[in-house]
Amino acid sequence: MKIAVQLYSVRDCINSADDFMKALEEVKAMGYDGVEFAGYHGVDAATIRAKLDELGLVPVGTHMGINDYLPENIEKTVEFNKVLGCLYCGVGGAAHDTVEDCEYAAKTLAYGAEKLGVPTYYHNHTEEFTPLENGKIGMQIFAEHTYLEVDTYWSHCAGVDNYNFIMENKDRICLLHVKDGLDRKPLSLGDGDCDIAKVVKAAKDAGIEWLVVENDDPVPNGLEDVKRSIAYLKTLVG
Repeated sequence: MKIAVQLYSVRDCINSADDFMKALEEVKAMGYDGVEFAGYHGVDAATIRAKLDELGLVPVGTHMGINDYLPENIEKTVEFNKVLGCLYCGVGGAAHDTVEDCEYAAKTLAYGAEKLGVPTYYHNHTEEFTPLENGKIGMQIFAEHTYLEVDTYWSHCAGVDNYNFIMENKDRICLLHVKDGLDRKPLSLGDGDCDIAKVVKAAKDAGIEWLVVENDDPVPNGLEDVKRSIAYLKTLVG
């Protein structure tokens, strides 16, 4: 099992292209095996890829906008990822209030996967576990057409049993966001009430290769937060 970090977690430490490249060095030094992107800070794909190769970091995934997977934009997305080489490409969210919203986003991602040649995924918040007008939850609809990146803190906040959900959907899950918090406020891993050990057990039992650390609101800053989180997570991963 390998550990990546969603670079959105360290956005407060990135104010320039140089900061972005330095952040890659920092997370590698902490022991991360890979990264998931949330923007590229104006750096071209070839430069990022060269830095990843130099450091030995895997580009696990990326959060882009749903419009990046539309027919009129997909060529640019394909060309960028052909160089960057992410294992998976996804979105951090999209309109999901109705069945039609979910189907539109899911089918757009499926189209993107066809053109990209890599699996695409949808990352949830809490609302995707609320039943829609047809009785299904949004995550069910996404799983019918594309893959899932389950954010296990937001699913926890929605009252979901993470172990059961992961095992029931293991064939449609490509990545797991490992996150912690209290009262819907994200915290470093081990500081909240999400059962991280149960999430790790589910990942092992389901054969999910990558865990992705994320904190939406790190304290005192992103780099210090994700350093604490990987230290905690490694005690569970073994």
